[in-house]
Amino acid sequence: MKKIFLTLTLVFGAFIGNVYSQDFTLAAQKSVHSVVYIQCLYHQQTSYYDDFFNNDFFSQFFSFDPFGMFNQRQPQQRMRTYQTSGSGVIVSADGYIVTNNHVVADADSITVTLNDRREYSAKIIGTDANNDLAVIKIDVSNLDAIEYGNSDEVQVGQWVLAVGNPFNLTSTVTAGIVSAKARNINILSSKGGGEKLTSFIQTDAAMNPGNSGGALVNTKGELIGVNAAIASNTGSYAGYSFAIPVNIAKKVVNDIIQYGSTQQASAGIVTREIDSKFQNEKKLKDNHGVYVQNVVKNAAGDKAGIKEGDIIKKIDNKEVNTGSEVSEIMTQLSPNEVIEFEIERNGQILVKSVKLDDQKHTEDLATKQLGKEIEVLGAKIREITDKEKQDYQLSRGLVINKIGKGVLASQGLKDGFVITAIDTNPNITLKDANELNSRKGQVVIEGFYPNTGRSYYLVLVL
Repeated sequence: MKKIFLTLTLVFGAFIGNVYSQDFTLAAQKSVHSVVYIQCLYHQQTSYYDDFFNNDFFSQFFSFDPFGMFNQRQPQQRMRTYQTSGSGVIVSADGYIVTNNHVVADADSITVTLNDRREYSAKIIGTDANNDLAVIKIDVSNLDAIEYGNSDEVQVGQWVLAVGNPFNLTSTVTAGIVSAKARNINILSSKGGGEKLTSFIQTDAAMNPGNSGGALVNTKGELIGVNAAIASNTGSYAGYSFAIPVNIAKKVVNDIIQYGSTQQASAGIVTREIDSKFQNEKKLKDNHGVYVQNVVKNAAGDKAGIKEGDIIKKIDNKEVNTGSEVSEIMTQLSPNEVIEFEIERNGQILVKSVKLDDQKHTEDLATKQLGKEIEVLGAKIREITDKEKQDYQLSRGLVINKIGKGVLASQGLKDGFVITAIDTNPNITLKDANELNSRKGQVVIEGFYPNTGRSYYLVLVL
């Protein structure tokens, strides 16, 4: 009995020792020289009023000024300069660097500092706001480019390192595990006009402001994600961080370098997840796969024979059960690629080959088919007219023509409400509103009632 106990103790002790003696030095050494410190400079003009002689000297003696001689202050322009910082990852030896769009967007000048403290000016090659990625370049060669990993192979529970420059502390490495995949955190706006990224790698590796754009690497030192956000109520690390999967980042980087922008593919299919309530409502045998809510007529999926009511089991031979998983797969693909959709229809498994369209082409088809008024969450909605654009001083907007039973009515909205933004995106169309019918999770609606002067900020849970 003692021998058995001793053997178990030794085995258990060896297991624990192996977990806690995980050596990250190789991964750190391989990746730290590929992560750079990015400083961005912004120049902003602000208005101010310049008092006579820049003080109130005369007003002290002239309390009564019938002609307004001393109070006719003219607005002056003053240049305000401020600086932000973040991280980036060298992806080629000749100076191409990937970072977050929010790190470098609209910067007047960008300075990149390498791990060996050399500094270079950088220029923006291209950006992708929907995926929060950007590519910048410095004129230097023989750099330590990072080695790409494969984010599809990342497993929940595996060790990872976050490399970046939090709080201006350059070359900082922290460790943690992957705590979730295909996480939808709903943080990106869709101002770029395409589908926003909804699939992130979640990790508990400590990150703070300045880590944005840095590297998430595996224990081999391979890049598996570009760090993008933290979950926090204070702005500092509070337990969870999020990274853009490297397979998406790699595709975006290659597109930007080759074409100057991201080539977005679309199958013209709107899906929704299958929860228990929906499964019972549709009398489905299980909740595996994603349900086809809508197919854009004459788009790629329609031409391939995919129909409303089909259940997609696999895309490109990868199982899908959530909208985030669908988003991650589709974001890695390009227009004109032919991929296979495995679907279930009436209990039968079918395989459909789909030649993907360009996202813009699909959007144009969808817009034509929507017409002038659509039903969204139980309400009839239309786009604002040209006269309303002038009256409300808006370039885009939607109007609730008739409220009906549904989520919008439950929030107290009434006929005539003008929607000015969805999830902080002001460039909204009927297509954006129509997508709410298949959305899951939290959605923010902003708007107002004409002639009231009061704005509303509503949080919907779909």
